[in-house]
Amino acid sequence: MTSTISEKTAAVRRRSGAGTMAAGATATGTMAAGTRAVASAAVSVVASVAVLLTAGCGTTDTDAGVVPEGWDTLTTSSVTVAYPPAFAPQSDTERSEYNAAAATLTEGGKSVGMITVQLDFTNADSVEEAAIGAEAGIALGSTLGKQQKIVVTGPDGEEEARRVNFQFTEKNTRYQGVIVAGLDSAEKSYAVRIDAATGTLDSGDLDKIIESITVK
Repeated sequence: MTSTISEKTAAVRRRSGAGTMAAGATATGTMAAGTRAVASAAVSVVASVAVLLTAGCGTTDTDAGVVPEGWDTLTTSSVTVAYPPAFAPQSDTERSEYNAAAATLTEGGKSVGMITVQLDFTNADSVEEAAIGAEAGIALGSTLGKQQKIVVTGPDGEEEARRVNFQFTEKNTRYQGVIVAGLDSAEKSYAVRIDAATGTLDSGDLDKIIESITVK
């Protein structure tokens, strides 16, 4: 479905100027032993396969807040996120004024991927509104998925966030994108955006990036 800006998105834009955003949960239950346990295990396997094939429609919190070995981090005043060794951080002069931190993936001298962090980019009263504000920064004509509830690591444990998957085409190259948005402990909005040309970012690495997000 091609994205259009909803009335809620337009309302957030009017309130906060969210259009300045730059372009370019699981629940567990107790089951009885025996047959129910086998059924539960089977469901878990199917769910894991589905996540891998779709580059993740949500993430587990097994490694929440963990920086994988050999990775580095983008660190800002309220959000930290890890990035793979193939990415390189942008300097203050390279980075867009709208980004608090950014790292790029380059192949053959061409930028094919980017991870960015934006802070306090919209006035939001909820994680849902923060995600709507972040969606406003996705180019018109992109294929936009629905918001999904996930959790990230916060100062006191798990914090609710929203994940939005999207796709777009730029210079004849198809890109896959993910935004994770929410509110920090000061109730300020944040968004971590990951864009990568199709086939350049492993789905496992994408999950690790999202799982590494830590919010202060």
